[in-house]
Amino acid sequence: MVYLVVIAWMYVVLMMAVAEATHAQGSLLGAAVTFVLYGLGPVALVVYLMGTPARRKARRERDSADRAAWLAQRAAEADPTPSGQPDAGGQPATDAVAPVRKEP
Repeated sequence: MVYLVVIAWMYVVLMMAVAEATHAQGSLLGAAVTFVLYGLGPVALVVYLMGTPARRKARRERDSADRAAWLAQRAAEADPTPSGQPDAGGQPATDAVAPVRKEP
């Protein structure tokens, strides 16, 4: 719906610029200024402002997805799955000194 209004307004502004360019006292510079100041500037501002809620929603969804991924990563780091191999959990050995063997 908004794009229909934008297209219609740009058509009106284009016709204003054409009328100014073809008028006996008009000029191409005046037509360009009319097109930019009545058309491109206001339309760009309106489209930007109308898109704000969509950008805000997308940012919130992205932030919640990032937070969910961060929480999943934290949960995976806090509870590592046992690998079945001794001392493969990344923890240091409890006995740092090697046991002494007797000579045969």
